[in-house]
Amino acid sequence: MDKLQVETLVLGEIMTNCYLAVNKETKELLIVDPAAEADRIIQKIGELQATPVAILLTHGHFDHIGAVDALREQYGIPACAVDEERQVLERTTYNLSAMQGKAFTVKADRFFHDGETVELAGFSIRVLHTPGHTAGGACYYIESEDVLFSGDTLFCGSVGRTDFPTGSMSALHDSIHSKLFVLPDETLVLPGHDDPSKIGYEKQYNPY
Repeated sequence: MDKLQVETLVLGEIMTNCYLAVNKETKELLIVDPAAEADRIIQKIGELQATPVAILLTHGHFDHIGAVDALREQYGIPACAVDEERQVLERTTYNLSAMQGKAFTVKADRFFHDGETVELAGFSIRVLHTPGHTAGGACYYIESEDVLFSGDTLFCGSVGRTDFPTGSMSALHDSIHSKLFVLPDETLVLPGHDDPSKIGYEKQYNPY
């Protein structure tokens, strides 16, 4: 990773990985999946002395979006997701927050489409729509840095659950094989939970 510095915060009751992706040259920063505990995220951003420019959401489950509104208000930045994830973000039964007794929703400011390349924080980011865990699940691939933010689509040695609203195991299988396993083997996989991995390792050892 030449220009990219990634800091990981493990947040909330589900121990979700929130990533702060910093451009070391411009000191611009992307917030990937602000799960919860906005104060901790804000504190870390202050320590990094970086300027947030956007929030990237891999999907709309409550444990990935809990701090969106607080950070959007703090920094005046857009929250971005794939277009197909609107209903998960905006329905408490779909984003699972109702199950937790803390029902809330989030409205994204900007919606991406599959295969779109977006320029944010000085990086060209390819948006990969990877339905399966949810209908609008997404991964964000920064080819120049060999990094993939995989959300709950692909884990180290596992994959995301598909028994929640809009989930589909067949769709998840297709997403991983057609969108992710075609990436270079050395691509670093930064998932929504647990440890990082690499595409080559997952192709060889992931039982799913």
